[in-house]
Amino acid sequence: PVGLDKMLVDDVGDVTITNDGATILKLLDVEHPAAKVLVELAQLQDEEVGDGTTSVVLIAAELLKNAEELVKQKVHPTSIISGYRLSCKEACAYIKDHLTMNVDDLGRECLLNCAKTSLSSKIIGPDGDFFANMVVEAANAIKVTEGKTVRYPIKAVNILKAHGRSSRESRLIQGYALNCILGSQQMPKRVANAKVACLDFSLQKAKMKMGVQVLVSDVDKLDGIRKREADITKERIAKIMSAGTNVILTTGGIDDLCLKYLVEANAMGIRRVTKPDLRRIAKATGATMLSSLA
Repeated sequence: PVGLDKMLVDDVGDVTITNDGATILKLLDVEHPAAKVLVELAQLQDEEVGDGTTSVVLIAAELLKNAEELVKQKVHPTSIISGYRLSCKEACAYIKDHLTMNVDDLGRECLLNCAKTSLSSKIIGPDGDFFANMVVEAANAIKVTEGKTVRYPIKAVNILKAHGRSSRESRLIQGYALNCILGSQQMPKRVANAKVACLDFSLQKAKMKMGVQVLVSDVDKLDGIRKREADITKERIAKIMSAGTNVILTTGGIDDLCLKYLVEANAMGIRRVTKPDLRRIAKATGATMLSSLA
């Protein structure tokens, strides 16, 4: 109410400053079963639409209040529920017929206004114009048309947070940004016509499986085993490189020996990429995530 920020302190002493309805409700310790449903309702609205969390709770509370009056007048709860369901259908039909417009007909200006309205109550509200522009551009960039249906998979927008600069220095990158660094400083910083390999295993020196013992009686043989381990690693890298790969993204680690081979092949290697990021990159580039070299 009145658009002021609320300061919430939990048991541990963590402080949250917000005026977003869903966030406030999430931080409350609610015992009452009906109140819990309202909290879940706000969270669901936040996930599905991203705005109108407070409005949803107020409408639901008002409906409950009116329902209580009817129950007091000896109307059976089942009849009230069926009445609400009927009115819900009618309301949806009315909205569909009279209050909906195609996004293409609205134009960019209207989308910007929608974004500004949604951002006005958030912490970045003062920079609403700047972020609204960015949001609309990002949403249009991920537009997917399948036949007649148009989808906007919002999860396809990756948001990276970094400390140390002002929020106005945020920028939209056309492509996909990862919160990772190169495996080695000697690797190329930019690769044109990249062929990306998405690997779901570590590129490290070949080790024996758990529980495997090798008993060596000759010292020279031990040296041979170590050499063979290094050769296996070299062969694995060579196999990946022979496919024409020049960018390697892996969810595991890349040890120094593998980095050396990658630097020699003038390829870019990035380790510890999170699985969701790797899946999105694989989807965007048409690659397949490999869990082994088999």
